[in-house]
Amino acid sequence: MPGPAAAGSPAATGTEPWLVVVDPQRIFAEPSSPWASPMFDGIVGSVRRLAERFAGRVVVTRFVAPPQPRGSWVPYYREWPFAQVPADDPLYAVVDPLADLGAPVVTATTFGKWPALAEVTGPEPHLVLTGVATDCCVLATALPAADAGATLRVVADACAGSAPENHARALAVMALFAPQITLTTSVELLG
Repeated sequence: MPGPAAAGSPAATGTEPWLVVVDPQRIFAEPSSPWASPMFDGIVGSVRRLAERFAGRVVVTRFVAPPQPRGSWVPYYREWPFAQVPADDPLYAVVDPLADLGAPVVTATTFGKWPALAEVTGPEPHLVLTGVATDCCVLATALPAADAGATLRVVADACAGSAPENHARALAVMALFAPQITLTTSVELLG
C-alpha cells in the first residue's frame, strides 16, 4: 500500500490487509448465465492489479450449490435450478483471467463467505473486498465479517453488481457501517 501508515491503520498495527476476490466465477461472468453481471468484465483489470499489489495475501472465494439444499435454499433452487450443479461443474469455475492468482480458495454454499474466510485470514482481519455481486455475495460477506470485528474496505470499482443500480444501492448500505466498512477505489489503493 502506498504512503506512510496512519496511526491505527493495519500497517501501523502490524496486521497486513488481505485482498478478498469474492466469487469471480463463470456463473457470474458469462452472458448466457441468468446470474451474469453486466459489470463483470469491467472489474477484471482492477482485480488483477490489486492482486499483484497484495501478492501473498489474496484469497479467492467461490459460491457453489449445496448437494442437498435445506431451509430457504429449497425454494431458492426451485427458482434457479440451472445453478443446482456439482461444485466441480464448469459453471462454478473461476474465470480464466483470474484463475492464476495463486491464492487460497474458500468455497461455501452460502452467499456470505464469513466465517469460512476467517480460517484463512484470522478472526479480526483487515479485508479489502472485490468481486461479484456487490448486492449479494460481497454484501453478505462484508456485514457478518464487520460484525465479527473485521475491518473492511470495499473497492467500489473492483466490485460488480447484478445491475449498476443494485451495485450503487449495496455500496450505500455498506457505507452505513463506517468505520467498520469503508468504501475506496482501486486508484486510491494503487496510487
